[in-house]
Amino acid sequence: MTRELVTARLVLRRPKPGDVDDLHQVFSSPEAMRWWSTTPHETMEKTAEWLDGMIAADPELSDDFVIEAQGRVIGKAGFWRLPEIGYILHPDYWGQGLATEALTAVIDHILATRTVERVTADVDPDNAASIRLLRRLGFEQTGAASRTWRVGGVWMDSLYFGLDRDRWKSLKTP
Repeated sequence: MTRELVTARLVLRRPKPGDVDDLHQVFSSPEAMRWWSTTPHETMEKTAEWLDGMIAADPELSDDFVIEAQGRVIGKAGFWRLPEIGYILHPDYWGQGLATEALTAVIDHILATRTVERVTADVDPDNAASIRLLRRLGFEQTGAASRTWRVGGVWMDSLYFGLDRDRWKSLKTP
């Protein structure tokens, strides 16, 4: 299993217990967690529990990385459950192209190392930044559904996106 992906500005690596402090900065941020599948983490223990699950995930079903910039963990990107991609960055790092850089690396990785033919994403219809990011990477909307996630007692909706192996290859070829 690939331990590390390196891009121009980032290191994407497997999570470890010592990442809990930095990840708690992400997962306790209401702004970062606005579109996540849970409410912001109120305690370090909640983040540690989430991180333990990420570390213990079955490698046959999951291929996930923490995102490190300048030696600090600033988020996560990868496949929490293949073939669905998931990502989150601390708001201090938004708008710098880092999510594009991280997702490009994990998509390249998954298509090079797995037999996955299509990468998918589930995004809230109001998460305009994430929708723009996915479209910029070549994802196409494949569906929509109402009341798919219940977060903090509120029902959220979903837009579904997909990116197949051939489309990704054609977009990467000059």
